[in-house]
Amino acid sequence: MNNSLFAASAADLTIERIRVLAARPDQVESLTLEFKREYSKSLVTTIAAMANTYGGMILVGISDKAEPGTERVVGVDAQETIDKIASGCREKFDPPWEPTFIPVPFDDGTGRSVVIVRVDANAAPRPLLIDLKAHIRLSGQNSTADRDRLLQLAREEPSAGVLPMGQTVMSPHLDRDSEGNFTADFILRTGINLPMGEAGAWRPLSERTVAALAQALDKSAFPAALVTLGHSSYGSGTGFRQHGFNRSRTARLVYRALSKSAVPHPVEAVVTVALPEVYGSSTAAMATVTIDVIARVLRYADTVGAEYRYPVPNLLDLLEGILKTTVDPKIVAEIARITDIDPALVAQPRELHLVADRQVKDLLRCDGLEEIPDAGASAGGVFRANPALDLRDAADRQEQVDDWLRQLGLDAGLTGMENLVEQYRAVARSRR
Repeated sequence: MNNSLFAASAADLTIERIRVLAARPDQVESLTLEFKREYSKSLVTTIAAMANTYGGMILVGISDKAEPGTERVVGVDAQETIDKIASGCREKFDPPWEPTFIPVPFDDGTGRSVVIVRVDANAAPRPLLIDLKAHIRLSGQNSTADRDRLLQLAREEPSAGVLPMGQTVMSPHLDRDSEGNFTADFILRTGINLPMGEAGAWRPLSERTVAALAQALDKSAFPAALVTLGHSSYGSGTGFRQHGFNRSRTARLVYRALSKSAVPHPVEAVVTVALPEVYGSSTAAMATVTIDVIARVLRYADTVGAEYRYPVPNLLDLLEGILKTTVDPKIVAEIARITDIDPALVAQPRELHLVADRQVKDLLRCDGLEEIPDAGASAGGVFRANPALDLRDAADRQEQVDDWLRQLGLDAGLTGMENLVEQYRAVARSRR
């Protein structure tokens, strides 16, 4: 989910965060989000519709329309509201089921709250029926499933559900040459899974939309982060262009640093958008967007007779550039256009993979890092993101990058990473 409140723990949910969400001009009702001023019978229908589609969140106690000069977050009596919703679910749903309720109290002593209703499509018994009808969610409204969609829901295996958005990208691998030797220092991968709209499920990719995504990537924070990673090996860059395996359902955009050495591309980035090939299968069709960064700067340094290790601040800038790009509104809009979904459904990355050709500690410049005796070897790893963090927020994004670097250092058997990151942040703040 694009909205971090969906995955946040109850302890992390505050009325202040909800007010910030409600005040955002770009946060409108969508496939996975709805605001309700108070309880109404239609609320139960919305729960069923979200359960039969991609899941979502309903915030009760917030006006669905923001009127100038009026407070949008009005609140409700939490217990009374939860009782009414739970009762409606018991009476209407076949089979019986109810979502998760989280009351978030006001901080002004009024006793009012916003009730968060979380609908997990993986936990719900699908199809969830009301009066023998399966409601589904369209953009900001409810509809009724047609025969094909109803059969699709009925054929799902228990717990098969929808693949959680933003989770689980396939681990990358390093290419080898004809003699079996690795061709890069490391590869870094992140990505997202996201649902498909009706049109996106059948139409081929258009040249115009792929070109628009490439243009948005060129104007994002990504190229500057790649320049930083490339260090002195970097001559110029190609920009994101279609290269390699491109088909009617797959777009592969490649950015390459250029040098005149025996390593012509010290840094390479590949953004792949893959739409599902089969429409109408027994599970919901999901598209994938993967971002790969392939680094060969060590190999470049060897060709020019220089000693080099990757500075941690360069990796920090790379990770920040990648995450900033994935939540860039223009990038999000282009991905949403390709898949024919509401931009609110374009998830945030929740996983990072690193695969190196050697131990990670041999990739990094020391700068205060010290080896832990007998700590063992590490040539990469899988790093999970904190689902409570909203990567659109600069502070949250910084916290996530810092956490990943600390984990990278510890897994590599190194101490000092925490101090190194803090020093870099302090220097960055002093330059502002």
